[in-house]
Amino acid sequence: MSRNKVSIIGAGNVGATATYYIAEKVIADLVMVDVEGGMTRAKALDFLHAGPQRGYDVPIVGTNDFAQIAGSNVVVITAGIPRKPGMDRMDLLKVNTGIVKQAARAIAEHAPNAVVIVVSNPLDIMCHVALRSTGFALRRVIGMAGILDSTRFRYFVAEQMQCALSSVHAMVLGGHGDQMVPLPRLTTVGGVPITQLLDEPTIARLVDRTRKGGAEIVALLKTGSAYYAPAASVAEMVEAVITDRKHLAPCAAYLRGEYGINDLYIGVPVLLGKNGVERIIELTLTEEERRQLAASADAVRKGVEELNTFYKPT
Repeated sequence: MSRNKVSIIGAGNVGATATYYIAEKVIADLVMVDVEGGMTRAKALDFLHAGPQRGYDVPIVGTNDFAQIAGSNVVVITAGIPRKPGMDRMDLLKVNTGIVKQAARAIAEHAPNAVVIVVSNPLDIMCHVALRSTGFALRRVIGMAGILDSTRFRYFVAEQMQCALSSVHAMVLGGHGDQMVPLPRLTTVGGVPITQLLDEPTIARLVDRTRKGGAEIVALLKTGSAYYAPAASVAEMVEAVITDRKHLAPCAAYLRGEYGINDLYIGVPVLLGKNGVERIIELTLTEEERRQLAASADAVRKGVEELNTFYKPT
């Protein structure tokens, strides 16, 4: 029986931490690819040295050779740069489009049967780049966003309720940005909706903090952005695909009419399995929730229109 294999393109904070979290699940051989070959090999060796203490026993390879991803069941794209001082949104979009395009073309060449999980920012837009550059089926290119936004919402609710983190389940739809759509009526503590446990001003405050969760960390760090929670979210998605456990979670999926949205990556609940998006779950939304989701989709669509001004698949 062949072994499972997961490759991570980009060995920065998110990529390296995701590699570590996936290693601890002991579900697949691992490859990290980055243009900084020495750094990538060093991190891989460091992870291997931790194996006897942490109880994982899987091969971990660090390399700058894309050919090493051959045979991967899942490839995660974390490569990209953060916005630098003086860099506008379009500059960032152009640079990261080039990086993700290169990674996606390497996946198409070396791992043509893989499920692709996109993490690079701006995430919803980079999903379109990865889809076009790989030429893969829609279900096999997915964005990691809703799981991260939901896990932040879960923490904020648990902190407010002073309850166990594991008791809280949350649902956040929409694009990965300020116009994401947390759904309080579908966010529960022990199965009880928070709309029955917290007053409206408190819920509004938690929703706002969820939308600004990444920015809160960036402001504190001064340089850089979050990576522990994003990496944990990546690991959860990878595990769902590798184990084919049909995990229901919000992810950026390509919609073709669901929720009244066409030809766009947007965060919605999906069942994750070995084929990627096994099924898109279409929730019945209130008029206000649907309005918010449409506004979030409009913001993503504007980003795709910007992408279309310069992107060429070849």
